[in-house]
Amino acid sequence: MKVFISGNIASVGLEELESNGIAITQWNEDRQITAAELIDACQGQDGLISVGPNKINAKFLNACKHLKVIALHSVGFDQVDVAEAKKLGISIGNTPGVLSGATADTAFLLMLAVSRKAFFLHKKIIKGEWRNYEPTPELGIDLNGKTLGVFGLGKIGLEMAKKCSGAFQMPIIYHNRKRNPEAEKEVNATYVSFKDLLAQSDVISIHTALTDETKGKFSLDVFKQMKAGAIFINTARGGIHNEQDLIRALEEKVIWGAGLDVTNPEPMDRNNRLLQMENVAVLPHIGSATKETRDAMAKLIVGNIMAGLEGKQLPHPIW
Repeated sequence: MKVFISGNIASVGLEELESNGIAITQWNEDRQITAAELIDACQGQDGLISVGPNKINAKFLNACKHLKVIALHSVGFDQVDVAEAKKLGISIGNTPGVLSGATADTAFLLMLAVSRKAFFLHKKIIKGEWRNYEPTPELGIDLNGKTLGVFGLGKIGLEMAKKCSGAFQMPIIYHNRKRNPEAEKEVNATYVSFKDLLAQSDVISIHTALTDETKGKFSLDVFKQMKAGAIFINTARGGIHNEQDLIRALEEKVIWGAGLDVTNPEPMDRNNRLLQMENVAVLPHIGSATKETRDAMAKLIVGNIMAGLEGKQLPHPIW
């Protein structure tokens, strides 16, 4: 059996594939593979491990309908035409659960960094602008006792809530399509309407999937419904917030700050105004980027690939 890998995965996954007799072809160039190149690379292959923002759309699926299985190197699958994959009988799996802690750590890191203007002040040292002690300029804000609003209280959102509740005694409110009774018990979270989430939160952390319903959800109109001192955190998908509206909301002091591990587009342009703002922290989509998490993701990927190649139910299917 042959499998194409569209990027780099942890060596533990490669070793396990090879030990199972899988012939691997891997994309090793220092750029994202194009849609046309991905289609060409998958000809003659039995499976695909999709790394990065590859569009597994109807065009790709119909050009590669010979594939038995596609394993995503992610938990999110907004880039997949699930209906078309199901129609063609191509099994597709993802990597849920194992990256919840690491991604929540990143959200927590961003919240702290924004609250103390850490990235901006670090740049001042690099520029040689750290001079005399001044007690009042460029002050941050305290997080103790502030309200955390979680938009999408699933596994990752719950991990973020636990960290904030434990470290800073932050009350937790949340908004989902449906209530999460288990999470409510675990962190004493209160379910609220979307309108109340915006009005009551001192920090809003995004942990929902990118769907037609959530695409562009956080627009200027929504930011205007948040507290003027609020921090906006997004470690989910860049498409959930409107980036130009976010820039305007920050420039006009509609909200206090923002921390992003996801942008739209990715990679972000080095001249993006967000990178120069003192109340903003941006990371290059490193949510799950720990050795332990990436090893665990690779193992889930191998499980999905091996099951699909053998014609079995995937352990972690998306349909």
